[in-house]
Amino acid sequence: MNKTIKTARADTTPREEAAPNVTFIPGAVKKVKRRRRSRSWLWLPVVLAVAGAAWYGWTRYGENPASTAMVTEAVVRGDIENSVTAVGTLDAVNSVDAGAQVSGQLKALHVTIGDRVTQDQLVAEIDPATIENRIEIDQAELANLQAQLISKKAQLVLKQANIDRQRNLVETRSVAQSTLDQAIADLAAAEADVNAIEAQIRKQQATLAGDKVDLGYTKIYAPISGTIVANPAKAGQTLNANQTTPTIVTIADLSTMTVKAQVSEADVTRLKIGMDAYFTLLGQPGKHFAGKLRQIQPMPDTANNVVLYYALFDVPNPEGELMMSMSAQVFFVQAAAKDVLIVPSGALSHPAKGSGDAAAQGSGRRDGQRGEGGKAQVTVVTASGALETRDVEVGIRNRVSAEIKSGLEEGEKVVVSTGSTGSGTTRDNRNQRGMRMPPMF
Repeated sequence: MNKTIKTARADTTPREEAAPNVTFIPGAVKKVKRRRRSRSWLWLPVVLAVAGAAWYGWTRYGENPASTAMVTEAVVRGDIENSVTAVGTLDAVNSVDAGAQVSGQLKALHVTIGDRVTQDQLVAEIDPATIENRIEIDQAELANLQAQLISKKAQLVLKQANIDRQRNLVETRSVAQSTLDQAIADLAAAEADVNAIEAQIRKQQATLAGDKVDLGYTKIYAPISGTIVANPAKAGQTLNANQTTPTIVTIADLSTMTVKAQVSEADVTRLKIGMDAYFTLLGQPGKHFAGKLRQIQPMPDTANNVVLYYALFDVPNPEGELMMSMSAQVFFVQAAAKDVLIVPSGALSHPAKGSGDAAAQGSGRRDGQRGEGGKAQVTVVTASGALETRDVEVGIRNRVSAEIKSGLEEGEKVVVSTGSTGSGTTRDNRNQRGMRMPPMF
């Protein structure tokens, strides 16, 4: 106890004087070490946070050549084309609606959808009973008028003979002149009656002929050779042809199909009559059906404020694989080349300064997007791995590929794009776009 009290008192004196006589207690030393150790752990999260932020900033924004990646493609030979694309539908070049010109019940329908018919083939019949009755009435009326005509002509002969007799009597002064005048008037009336009956006969004959024509309309014949593609009317249906012509069947010539493509107003000026065109079907994307543009309809179709013009071209259909209303992906070819050097369009950059006139330089960017190119530059990876910039002459170019007329050889590799493996873009590109670097810790 006494030693402990002395030691506590000694701690209250200055350190220089108490140092030689101080006796440390083991428990007190352990408590001091624990305090120092616990305080050092407080700095560890801060150090880790600073280190992590520095690592992120270095990998994200720092210059790291190892993280830069290049996408390259080899120069290959192949086919290329620049075309105007559109969507369209298939329709028959020639189709006719065979309808009823007379009213009545559809007595018989001799064809069904899909049947092939030839011109003047009987396809349907309408009940002719009503028209046959009209014809019978017309013929009876005509016979009545013809009998009246015979009677009127007999009266005419009698009136003519009476005039001759009255004229002789007037010459011998046996009768008065008035009797002769009356005979002349009766003759004129008889001639008028004959003319009237003859006119009625002609009218009745025309009516009879019209009814006979209507009787012929009760049999519907195919106006063209083709395939039955629709039959709105059914057997037993009553047709009313007084106001409109009811359609019985639709016949289409499917040996040649026409494509009606909807072309936007921005692309329609690029089309020329006679240019090559082809289309593909949803079920046969690898097969091309070719033709030539024959018509651009001047009246557009507007839907949702989008102006679309119809461009038409025909294609043969000998096997009948093309059907009505099929959807088609249409291509109007502006330019095409086969077995030429091709590179991705992304490998082309702006044309080199001083190469060609200003128009040629401008075409490398403007026309290079679609159509004929001009002068441009590409970055080539040499055999040693170095990068080399070359001037090339661009031919046909579309959104995907470009034709190289000169400046490259088959098999050489060109740089399509460069970027960072982490963010997809380089620091130089970010600085060019004016992006600010974040502060570093």
